[in-house]
Amino acid sequence: MNLTDSNSSLPAASEKSVSRSSAPSKKNVAILPTSDVSARPAITGAASITDLTNRLSDYLSPADLKLVKEAYRFSDEKHLGQVRKSGEPYISHPIAVAEICAEWKLDVQAIMAALLHDVMEDQDVKKEELIERFGAPVAALVDGLSKLEKIEFQSHIEAQAENFRKMLLAMARDVRVILVKLADRLHNMRTLGVMSAEKQRRISRETMEVYVPIAHRLGLNNIYRELQDLSFAHIYPMRYRTLSKAVKAARGNRREVVNKIMEAVKSALSSAGLSAQVYGREKTLYGIYRKMHDKRLSFSQVLDVYGFRIVVDNFPNSYFALGTLHALYKPMPGKFKDYIAIPKSNGYQSLHTTLIGPYGTPVEFQIRTQDMHHVAESGVAAHWLYKNEEGSLTDLQQRTHAWLQSLLDIQKQTGDSAEFLEHVKIDLFPDSVYVFTPKSKIIALPRGATALDFAYTIHTDIGDQAIATRINNEPVPLRSELKNGDIVEIITSPSSHPTPNWLSYVRTGKARSAIRHYLRTINLNESTELGKQLLAQALVALHLNPQLPESLIDKLLNESSAKSLEEIQTDIGIGKRMAALVARHILDLVEDDSPSIPFQQFDGDKLSKPEPVIIYGSEGVSVQLSACCLPIPGDRIVGQLKRDQGLVVHTDDCENAKRMQVKEPDRWIDVKWGDDLNRRFDCRITAMTSNERGALARIAAEIGESDANISHVNIEDGQANDITNIHFTIQIEDRTHLARLMRNVKHLPGVLKIWREYG
Repeated sequence: MNLTDSNSSLPAASEKSVSRSSAPSKKNVAILPTSDVSARPAITGAASITDLTNRLSDYLSPADLKLVKEAYRFSDEKHLGQVRKSGEPYISHPIAVAEICAEWKLDVQAIMAALLHDVMEDQDVKKEELIERFGAPVAALVDGLSKLEKIEFQSHIEAQAENFRKMLLAMARDVRVILVKLADRLHNMRTLGVMSAEKQRRISRETMEVYVPIAHRLGLNNIYRELQDLSFAHIYPMRYRTLSKAVKAARGNRREVVNKIMEAVKSALSSAGLSAQVYGREKTLYGIYRKMHDKRLSFSQVLDVYGFRIVVDNFPNSYFALGTLHALYKPMPGKFKDYIAIPKSNGYQSLHTTLIGPYGTPVEFQIRTQDMHHVAESGVAAHWLYKNEEGSLTDLQQRTHAWLQSLLDIQKQTGDSAEFLEHVKIDLFPDSVYVFTPKSKIIALPRGATALDFAYTIHTDIGDQAIATRINNEPVPLRSELKNGDIVEIITSPSSHPTPNWLSYVRTGKARSAIRHYLRTINLNESTELGKQLLAQALVALHLNPQLPESLIDKLLNESSAKSLEEIQTDIGIGKRMAALVARHILDLVEDDSPSIPFQQFDGDKLSKPEPVIIYGSEGVSVQLSACCLPIPGDRIVGQLKRDQGLVVHTDDCENAKRMQVKEPDRWIDVKWGDDLNRRFDCRITAMTSNERGALARIAAEIGESDANISHVNIEDGQANDITNIHFTIQIEDRTHLARLMRNVKHLPGVLKIWREYG
């Protein structure tokens, strides 16, 4: 099946309501329909406050319903005359958002916030007015949901980053913020069809990048799957329609197989004396598409489009049902996962097993209890749906609270919105590695996390003072990647401190932000010196004297909210401000107030090109050698002013650098190597060798003889069984030293080829 793109918009699909999976009924069998957007009933705009209050009356008191109606009347009054793109009265949107929240049985304050969520942003209602009318908790929720339209940002990206930062921090203080926000985004995605095709794609990409992983991280699997499919429908409309048709056609072809498996499973469970509900389910269209894309399969090769879910009455019967299934069909090796013993980080619990069904078809089964099913579908929202009678936090709520607290920790260490969002995105991981502390506590980390990430997850001080680690009682480097089931112990020393090199191998946002915070704190002087040099360059380029008079500095500080010129220079040095923009601002001040500001401008004829920044390689955090190309003395180099990372140096032929220069040309400056570089530089080389005994030893010995150090070795098989590629990271002086070393290694017996790696 060929899934080709089309720029045409999806006809009316996104304007339609989406049926949501409910808790299992008392019937033995149900076939849950696919998440086909085009199959959903259209939204008619009939949502009303009466429908909402009828739904809310199931669990809210009459006094609470009165408050909800008051919030509705206020919102209706403020949005009077405002219409949506579809032509519906705007108030239909807040009502629809409140109805989604009502499905989760959110409390009265959250429902009121859902009805009021746009009044601050769209109608300029002040927070103080909301506090007076509806109380501080409701006002805080609405404020957390409102965008920062009144603040001027340097770019749309910066504005978006600040919006997400504010929303996520509000969520960290009160998780209801993100629940209402997800309901808001879900309704907007369901009605996105009236927008232009370009806007549909932009909003859908934002949804897929930020809101989908947040929904997954909080265990809101119904919303997670629906947002994925809706985003897929708008980003790739032709692929979506083609795949949707293929799934519909396959239903009829595979119905016989599904029914046969269903009857066999029911019979086996009944014979074993198990009381269970069995559900057939289709994978989501996006899930099928990802499998086709990632494994390069055609639709006909994706055999496990259907799966089955078994809901049992208690915890022991989950494993009893698993044994019964394994006796019925043969399990596929390596395809069993126990998420009951070790739950996912979002609280999800189930047994997953893949069996070889009739006709050799692989079939996936999920086995869980009723309580596990509630959490699997509603995630953190299950707190309101199924409250703990004792009022204590469940395991899921404790894990969610810990993650939300980590957002506040990252914020304390990060002053910049874009960097904050970067760190948070890293932590919105869909896949996890589960490791243990020496006391057997389970810690969930993103796949690819290292022992150093583990240290920072335990506590920032543990991470800052880490010097070594033991994994499964074996001493290994801090950069060692963790695997499921590892027992990790961190060894610390008060004399140990973070280094810039740590940033190259940590994976979690908390670790990255903590390391950067420490490095910025202890390296302010060198960052200030770099910023001073960069600002002077930018001023000279505009024919301005770098020696600024006091009156001009005072005016600059008044307009920049900085406390001193040194603070501005430091911000430039660490990449938070751009030297060119600050210099341009200074020029504007001079031109506006030239009579009152005594200032010497350069004559254009006397202007000389700014001198490149000198790189010695020992500057610390304010200057970093990029890990993608690892420049060494002798390479032609360029410098990138990267936000909150200072100056990052690349080789001038680095492919990453070339792409970033096109995107942000203003952030690049001339740099050159200094003289008397009294240090060594990392460099990657690969040797292709015959697969024979002693090859690695000979090459390592020759590298040592060539006066270089080996810091890392990795061996992989080459294209043939008799060829091996050996990757080295070595420490050398410069290009001349590297050329001499590579010449010596190339002449060794068994070495077929040697080259320098740049990526």
